[in-house]
Amino acid sequence: MSKAFMGVRLRRLREERSLTQAALAQTLGISTSYLSQLEQNQRPLTVPVLLRLNASFGVDVQIFSDDDEARLVTDLREALSDGAQPETVSVAEMRELAASMPAVARTLVSLHRRHRDAVERNEAMAARLGDEWIGDAPARMPFEQVRDFFYARHNHIAALDDAAERLYADAGLAPRTVHAGLSAWLATRHDVRLVFDDGDQAQRRFDPVSRTLHLSPDLKQGQQAFQMATQLALLELDELIDRLTDDPSLRGEEARTLARIGLANYFAGALILPYGDFLRVAEEARYDIERLSRHFGVGFETICHRLSTLQRPDARGVPFFFIRVDRAGNISKRQSATDFHFSRVGGSCPLWNVYAAFARPGQVLTQLARMPDGRTYLWIARTVGRGNGGFGIPGKTFAIGLGCDVRHAGRLVYAKGLDLSDPDAATPIGAGCKVCERPACAQRAFPPIGHALAIDQNRSMLTPYPVT
Repeated sequence: MSKAFMGVRLRRLREERSLTQAALAQTLGISTSYLSQLEQNQRPLTVPVLLRLNASFGVDVQIFSDDDEARLVTDLREALSDGAQPETVSVAEMRELAASMPAVARTLVSLHRRHRDAVERNEAMAARLGDEWIGDAPARMPFEQVRDFFYARHNHIAALDDAAERLYADAGLAPRTVHAGLSAWLATRHDVRLVFDDGDQAQRRFDPVSRTLHLSPDLKQGQQAFQMATQLALLELDELIDRLTDDPSLRGEEARTLARIGLANYFAGALILPYGDFLRVAEEARYDIERLSRHFGVGFETICHRLSTLQRPDARGVPFFFIRVDRAGNISKRQSATDFHFSRVGGSCPLWNVYAAFARPGQVLTQLARMPDGRTYLWIARTVGRGNGGFGIPGKTFAIGLGCDVRHAGRLVYAKGLDLSDPDAATPIGAGCKVCERPACAQRAFPPIGHALAIDQNRSMLTPYPVT
């Protein structure tokens, strides 16, 4: 932060508040000439000035965050490397644009997404030719809108965390007593009766007429408590969830309904693992997931998902990225409290340890992984399984990945034995073959977008799709 040049953002902030340079300089306790130098990127924005901005205007420091800039650079790389541009834009130029003119950069990203939406709509229309066709298919899938809804908030919903902590205290809950406590709260406050229905295929089904909550007996106690907490969110926080989902990024009732479920699930995790208590124990345990699982009586996946939400401004945990994949490489969950994310174009990287976890079920694997931009991450991966409900009924197996920037790795027990300072210790991975810039990767599945292939029928290379 001591070398952050954020002149355009500072000038925009001043203009949005209709302040002159002299007025803002007086508020911040600096000279007008010094403020002018800051706005012209002749001097870096220092931590003391940033703290005064926060104190005077309640400015969210994230708008001056390097992490936000890295997110924007990643999105720009995706937008400007799809092969449609007449000129190649260098990563250095993208970084300059993201740092100096973030609003322009976000507009370019938005225009590209609108273009991609139109292309996807045309493809969907073409796929329907010859069938009964409905012309107004949605431009983007509802689940993508919901994913971006959480991503834009760094996977942290403060209002739900606060509500969960209040209810945790009011209901007298404690680790490993949540199941009984929630059962009693639902009965006394909402006249809801629990039924463990072996014949119901649903994990949770609520009948509002009979006030009956049906839960699957195949679920473990922690999972049953999570389902009870989810239903409680829909009973007690209906108005708050409605306000949160009244967002222009959620287009259509299907997207808003999916977002409601996602927010109810967020509240459930926040209620079972209340923010303050959970963060304290996590720090004491050096983020040992299995220790946290035993302490709170919930599963590995639930702990990992909660760890990815600890971004309260005055009490931040390690900013994690959370992902869940199946054996086929399908990503069914993806949440980020940090700037790391895989591209929406194509799949993810086969060199990533989240896929190796399937070969060693139940074991925690660690990996230092370096992205093409030079950033290195510590990744933890492990499989989780869900048993079947009887003979002949297939179960589920997923791999969970939890990662953070290497600068936070020292706070984690999983850094033991790893040389965090050795750049050669990291596995080079990418954001998906179609946008990955690593030309010598033997695992490449698709040619990179925006590059001409070096095709030579008289030469065979170990690396698929060599580029010029």
